[in-house]
Amino acid sequence: MGYGGFGGGNMQQLMKQAQAMQRKLQEAQQEIAETELVGSAAGGMVEFTMMGDKTPVSISIKPEAVDPDDVEMLEDMILAAINDANAQADKLQKDLMGPLGGGMGLL
Repeated sequence: MGYGGFGGGNMQQLMKQAQAMQRKLQEAQQEIAETELVGSAAGGMVEFTMMGDKTPVSISIKPEAVDPDDVEMLEDMILAAINDANAQADKLQKDLMGPLGGGMGLL
């Protein structure tokens, strides 16, 4: 007996495929959340660490990066390090989610 024009076997196969995709999606999301990324600027003078899900962890600023007469430069280095880490997180998500992400905005 069919379900809405689908044979029972086809529906079961579709459900199995959907469950397998859901499992892969959850595994990819877990790996992303557990991956630590370090963005850096000015040759490592400023480093920003975050998890793959973009949760900030820490920021490190070497003393020689601090010039009281040029605070704007330090601000720029911090933003560059954060942007670097964000770009790494975006790439990680794209690489791991691949076709599973499908532009669904899961994270």
